[in-house]
Amino acid sequence: MTPPERSHGPAGGEAAHFRALENLYAAAPVNALFASQLDILAPGHARITFETDERYFHAAGATHGTLYFKMLDDAAFYAANSLVSDRFLLTTGFNLHFTKPLRRGTVIAEGRWISGKRRVFIAESNLMDADGEEIGRGTGTFMRSHIALSGLAGYEQSVSRDG
Repeated sequence: MTPPERSHGPAGGEAAHFRALENLYAAAPVNALFASQLDILAPGHARITFETDERYFHAAGATHGTLYFKMLDDAAFYAANSLVSDRFLLTTGFNLHFTKPLRRGTVIAEGRWISGKRRVFIAESNLMDADGEEIGRGTGTFMRSHIALSGLAGYEQSVSRDG
């Protein structure tokens, strides 16, 4: 599949857009609750690395599904929004499948764009534990909003994580 054509404003191209999305993720207040990092790897491809431990457990001693959903949704969302440089996307639907319980450790949520080129985008994501075993997967639908990325606190193309 060929990703949709992207337009990048005067601030400077695809890499600047990717770093700005990473900054946006880090600036979101909800992400202060999770030890996680977003990396946009390529157009339509995002990865979130995070840690889980007993703080996120349900009563039976494994990670609660809310954390699965959050990381799967975020990985798919950022994969899709990496293809849109002017507007913030909104999740309009998300299907989630739990494949294995997780107790603690490093987890990778990997998101990839599947289809959509104008208003609606579809992306999938999966969660892998430290042993490389899948623990969950999902598919999301994301719609272009009226919210300009450039107006969001944290979306700063001039800021580089690399210094």
